[in-house]
Amino acid sequence: MLINQTSKVTILTKKAIEYYIEQGLISPAILDNGYRDFSENDVECLNKISILRKLGLSTEEIKTVFADKTGSTLQKLSVQKELTIQREQVRKNILDQLACGKSYSDVVAELKAIEQGRTITDRLLDAFPGYYGRFICLHFARFLNEPIKTKEQLVAYQEILEFLDNIPSLHFAKELQDYLIEYTQHSSSQNIIDMIENTKQSIEDPDKFLSENKEILEQYLAFKQSDEYKNSPIFTMQNLLKEFNRASGYYDVFIPAMKRLSASYAEYYRQMELANDKLLEQYPEIAKLNCSSE
Repeated sequence: MLINQTSKVTILTKKAIEYYIEQGLISPAILDNGYRDFSENDVECLNKISILRKLGLSTEEIKTVFADKTGSTLQKLSVQKELTIQREQVRKNILDQLACGKSYSDVVAELKAIEQGRTITDRLLDAFPGYYGRFICLHFARFLNEPIKTKEQLVAYQEILEFLDNIPSLHFAKELQDYLIEYTQHSSSQNIIDMIENTKQSIEDPDKFLSENKEILEQYLAFKQSDEYKNSPIFTMQNLLKEFNRASGYYDVFIPAMKRLSASYAEYYRQMELANDKLLEQYPEIAKLNCSSE
């Protein structure tokens, strides 16, 4: 198929198609007469490029998407898009405040907080692989909108960046990687956000959560004690993550720094500890399960 027909089929201009060729996104065959011959695969790629460009992806990002056979790049980009939307909402709120008479000098710290939060979430997404990185990125993002006002916060912020810059790479064996990809490939950013919100609600009112989910919790505990669970990939993966977090300083450096940086995270952590105490009070066998896996 020549470029004129390809242009009609894909509803792309010849100039756009030539640009994507220059960028290395497609490589049509060259006929003896020098004309380009676009295959069905080229047309399919152009249609995908058109969709991804409409979704705001750059040509470099599209190259990464095409090179990735696991779909993890699209999942990562989805998280970044979600966080961009959240940051834009914060910017809109600041603009509304300015429109209502707030001083320009009073919003400088809020604007800086947006960029500092972005720096941390970007590095979280790069530091941790796949689903785990997406989860902790979205989890911590909601606590990173507070302006840094004290020296203690500034030191904590710098400690977090240093930790994320120097954290070792986390690698799983191929069979675990394949399992994680298959297990999480349908988990969207919205699924993760919903899970985070459900967790937030459960720790805000742990008595209600324990009362309403008694049967599910008992089934979960029974599964955690079963040989099926202990021989499963998820058991192996969770233990590897615990050991990685312990060895990397996630528990001893990153979490304490987050509590000093963000008052809202410190409060969330306090509520989580209280909820965990109530859970252990009602189900003391959980403590034994945790000890046996460490």
